[in-house]
Amino acid sequence: MIQIFGNSIPMAEKALDFLWSKQQVHSANLANVDTPGYKTKYVTFEETFRSKLKNAAVTGNRGLIGNAIESARWEVNDTRNETSRLDGNNVDADVEMVEVTRAALQYQYLLYSINSDHHRLQSVIKGQ
Repeated sequence: MIQIFGNSIPMAEKALDFLWSKQQVHSANLANVDTPGYKTKYVTFEETFRSKLKNAAVTGNRGLIGNAIESARWEVNDTRNETSRLDGNNVDADVEMVEVTRAALQYQYLLYSINSDHHRLQSVIKGQ
């Protein structure tokens, strides 16, 4: 079935993994909103992923595109220099709640999209 969808399933899997890690990082930020000295963490992935895919797509080699998807990784970074409170903590609970919610909605939408593709394929196979 993966061949039917090309690289879309591995790409969706990588995006789901990223969104899951993004939710975890922002949830950890929320959990540490009152921890003195805690610095907000964030996840980077989109730009690196886009760049890898763009470079692989230029070649036209589907194998390189698959390798680019497989090798893409996200990074957890922190904001060392930014401090908005006297205790050294820089977590903004409102921003973190928005990011957790955004990641959760993106995750749900992506799952819905994958399920929709799967159901369409099932309908075609069954001749419905």
